[in-house]
Amino acid sequence: MKIDFVSDVVCPWCAVGLYSLERALERIGDAFEVELQFHPFELNPQMAPEGEDIGEHLGRKYGLAPEQLARNREGLRQRGESVGFTFGPRDRIWNTFDAHRLLQWAGVEGRQRELKHALLQAYHGRAENVSDREVLARLAGEAGLDIEQAREVLASGRHADEVRAEERHWQEMGIDGVPAVIIDGQYLIQGGQPPEVFEQALRRIAEGTAG
Repeated sequence: MKIDFVSDVVCPWCAVGLYSLERALERIGDAFEVELQFHPFELNPQMAPEGEDIGEHLGRKYGLAPEQLARNREGLRQRGESVGFTFGPRDRIWNTFDAHRLLQWAGVEGRQRELKHALLQAYHGRAENVSDREVLARLAGEAGLDIEQAREVLASGRHADEVRAEERHWQEMGIDGVPAVIIDGQYLIQGGQPPEVFEQALRRIAEGTAG
């Protein structure tokens, strides 16, 4: 079974969705073999390098008052905690194109999932700047990748075309929000669903009973 996980690094529900999916996979165990691959989606492709205050950004984008944003953050914190992810305070949102380029390279190197975890924890857990290339190189090292090679990838612009092509592909497939989980190229699960939703869907698909 192939699982394509389309997401952005600064998307909090993507962190919830990934950890929820992983809890479901743990419950399934060795019942069937799963290949998990990550794909890029930029929530804010025009975000400036210096980033933006997250409260101002979300208030403008979704028209939410500070009180509603605070309630949303608390709901996210609880959902994250339930699947093993810890959200910390975050006051800025960043451009993620370089992070997606690095993830593309990490996929070639066989360490994509490890880097994805490192990026999510760095931003959502510790409020690190995931557009800073030195931060990205350090996180690559934490994920078991070569730091100097990571610096070279970031400085050279490698994998930019692949990231843009993938983003276009998923948009053309109708993906306009993340996380989006595509199973075997034909079944779509959207949003940060609870583990039991992922588990039930995966088992039904594996058994050939999905509608």
